[in-house]
Amino acid sequence: MPTFDWTTWAALIGTWVLVIGTLSFAYWQLRQTQRLHSASTLLDLRERFFNPRLRQARRELSSWLLQPGRKEEPDNWEVGLFFQLIGSLAHTGALDERLVWSAFGTWITGYYVFMTEPRDLIADWRTESHDPLIFAEFEWLATRMMELDQRATGGPRGMRTSVADARSVLESEARLPPE
Repeated sequence: MPTFDWTTWAALIGTWVLVIGTLSFAYWQLRQTQRLHSASTLLDLRERFFNPRLRQARRELSSWLLQPGRKEEPDNWEVGLFFQLIGSLAHTGALDERLVWSAFGTWITGYYVFMTEPRDLIADWRTESHDPLIFAEFEWLATRMMELDQRATGGPRGMRTSVADARSVLESEARLPPE
């Protein structure tokens, strides 16, 4: 009959505790690295958002979106493409949604509201181009930002950014001084 060897069992259990502890620590380190990378990327995106070229694009697009009976569309849609990029990065998990909300949420929802009201320009572009994915990530991102707004304010489910709030954002964008 085999005897119960406490030393062997203690070594076996100790090894498993060490393996599980090491894996847990490695997972924690990976999560911290991902968070730092997300924050670093977001800071780079903020710098790009405030560079002269994108400021000019923001001023032009916001001025056009605020016009009653909008005239010919602007050629430069860099602002929408910028938010499309952020949406793609957030949707895949490369950027933390709450950090995006904190850094860009007001602008994202402000532009989105005016790109979809009174006429849904995004839907029009999708129809014209037969491409259902035009600004899909921007749309997803704006929806997520409004959900985070709703949670933060305790507003009703499905709450959207009001046209008045969006107008305030775009009016300040239209008044951006040239660099």
